Amino acid sequence: MSVEESSRDPNEPTADAAAASPETAAEPDPIAVLEAEKADLKERLLRSLADMENLRRRTERDVADARTYAVTSFARDMLTVADNMRRALDSMPTESRPSDGPGKALLDGIELTERDLLKTLERHGVKRLDPVGQKFDPNMHQAMFEIPDESVPTGTVKQVVQVGYAIGERVLRPAMVGVSKGGPKASPASADGQATAH
Repeated sequence: MSVEESSRDPNEPTADAAAASPETAAEPDPIAVLEAEKADLKERLLRSLADMENLRRRTERDVADARTYAVTSFARDMLTVADNMRRALDSMPTESRPSDGPGKALLDGIELTERDLLKTLERHGVKRLDPVGQKFDPNMHQAMFEIPDESVPTGTVKQVVQVGYAIGERVLRPAMVGVSKGGPKASPASADGQATAH
């Protein structure tokens, strides 16, 4: 052991150790840096996966809606045709309809065409709303007037002025109806409908 080494205080850090320790304290632990980077990348990946899953679900829902409701505008235009066919049939009373000949053939042709039109609309998801005897539903029906009738609960549809149509869960056109009043108290659902009917 040299004189220099023996004169040094054993508790005093050497120059090499003193020079190395500030650098070590200034540098972050590489493992901690990698762990933080890994956690950040994992969080980003999970967010991206969640966003992609949400986008996939939204796209599936949009495609299903497009399939269901794609014919909405066309179906709404066809309702006028269905109404006119019904008016043509209703314009001739049953007792004055011809029993044979060209007049009967014409009426039979109109009835057949109307049935075919309604079947075609139904095949494409368009349902006819003919709610006679049902509780008034303000989401599906439009009350035009009230009919005094004590034999049925208040808020029951007694007369349909114009049938309605729905496609999927959406109303293309509400059924225009006459609603009963004066009967026994209705359930809360039909009471709401009666309030709308006033």
